[in-house]
Amino acid sequence: MKHSSPESARIAERGTILRCQVGSTVHGLAVDGASDRDEMGICVEPPEYVVGLRSFEQYMYRAQPDHVRSAADDLELTVYSLRKWTRLALDGNPTVLLPLFVPETEIVTLTDLGRDLRAHRHRLISRRAGHRFLGYLRAQRERLDGTRGGRHTNRPELEAVHGFDTKYAYHMVRLGLQGVELMVTGDLTLPVPEPDRSWLRALRRGEHTKREALDRAHELEDRLAALCETTRLPDRPDTDWADRWLVQAYQRTWSSWSGGAPSASSKEGTSANDATT
Repeated sequence: MKHSSPESARIAERGTILRCQVGSTVHGLAVDGASDRDEMGICVEPPEYVVGLRSFEQYMYRAQPDHVRSAADDLELTVYSLRKWTRLALDGNPTVLLPLFVPETEIVTLTDLGRDLRAHRHRLISRRAGHRFLGYLRAQRERLDGTRGGRHTNRPELEAVHGFDTKYAYHMVRLGLQGVELMVTGDLTLPVPEPDRSWLRALRRGEHTKREALDRAHELEDRLAALCETTRLPDRPDTDWADRWLVQAYQRTWSSWSGGAPSASSKEGTSANDATT
């Protein structure tokens, strides 16, 4: 695969500034012995992949071959280029935003540059993120309810036991809960706070009905839609700051490499503090 080549792996390993868990465990919703390990990373790619003719957007690794579902403890890793990750974050992608909020206990790699990015997460969060959470939530609810086309499950074993895909359903409700929290506070609490965490875990175990899950999702959808109009968050993220920060982040990292300093994947890393003023 294009994104799984040895070349992509080398770029990701050398330039990683932040890597962490983003799956069920970080949300506090893993089922013992049944969850794989989902990680996301962000890396600075070399200059020839930014200003030259080569291109790098992401590196992907799966412990299992393609078309084989991950088993317990299998690693699935995606490492985005810093530029691609920033574009997705500015657009409010719910999953891409998670590295800004995960607790440090769930972080695998964190350089000074990654720490600086997390410290300025408020510049990347806006009303736009609320609309993205809302869009994903609505699409998942409609698919589970059968009012929108498209596949909503690849877990027939859960449908056989519970009559519906309980994992899909709990992800749907989780999106609503976290979208509401983000629009109210500008922050995400990870793992999901109680009592919602216990409710979601019960849903995953099949202890709530499909109708209960859909009703909860609909309620959250209505609330999130209202919050997207009334939140105190800005209409748009601070793209001017992000642009300045990116330029200096790349310049400082490349300079450290050419000078023989530790690469961005080391614990020391680099910082872009000058771009924060």
